[in-house]
Amino acid sequence: MNAFTIKDLENLTGIKAHTIRIWEQRYTFLRPQRTDTNIRYYNNDELKKILNISLLNKYGFKISHIDKMSEEDIRNKILSINDVHAQQERIVNGLIQGMIDMDLEGFERVLEEQIRAKGIEKTIHQIIFPFMERIGVLWITGHINPAQEHLVSNIIRQKLIVGTEAVSPMFQLKKTGLLFLPEGEYHELGLLFVQYLLKSRGLYVYYLGSNVPLDDVEYVVKYKQPDFIYTHLTSVSSVFNFDKFIQQSLKRFSQTPLIISGRLAATYENKIPSQIHFKRSLQEVTAFITELV
Repeated sequence: MNAFTIKDLENLTGIKAHTIRIWEQRYTFLRPQRTDTNIRYYNNDELKKILNISLLNKYGFKISHIDKMSEEDIRNKILSINDVHAQQERIVNGLIQGMIDMDLEGFERVLEEQIRAKGIEKTIHQIIFPFMERIGVLWITGHINPAQEHLVSNIIRQKLIVGTEAVSPMFQLKKTGLLFLPEGEYHELGLLFVQYLLKSRGLYVYYLGSNVPLDDVEYVVKYKQPDFIYTHLTSVSSVFNFDKFIQQSLKRFSQTPLIISGRLAATYENKIPSQIHFKRSLQEVTAFITELV
């Protein structure tokens, strides 16, 4: 059983903590427990319930009406919403619920259905990345069990690898990229997606994987001379020093552009050297790859 804070609920649903507190006072669908220090926390069932309620509320249903609905009524109303974005959000909510319940068969079945219907790239853009963004805070704060993270991450990882292996671009470019995650970074999904995008556009990729020392990266750069180096930073170890990483990279790869994306790049506020290029959103990542082609 997981214990979620009101801030977790805010991050996962987009509903402000203040609003959630008002709902608790006026309606009956949320009954949080409290710690010895009087801090609210919510269990798995309450998280799943507010995911569904927030979706209905977002698409026009009043909270006072939702409060009177049975769980079956709520499910049926959600399925009846025809808006495309609502349908995508419903699927993402389903993945979150599958992760919380450790329903791995259901989790994988949903992904397979989406990949068959939309293809791997649209599934990643519309379903997998929104899912990862919403639960990313839970991974960082430790409010889900690491086993849950590993299990669903490996399912997504397998889909990305299979999709990448099946890539058959119409033409091959002469440009090459070297992809790696630095020491202390093990969250590989973002980098695997970048590899898929690059290979599907006809670029050749040297993929070093996660937790790679800069000495190893420097060795490959020296002998393969890629057109660019790429890393994606999600949640590195506590000893990772971002500024130091940038300075060491500048010394080692002074002739090769280094592209950095991911959660840490999006929040970095210091001055960025001209040799380093930050991509702070998925849109900026895809725009960068489009420019390469």
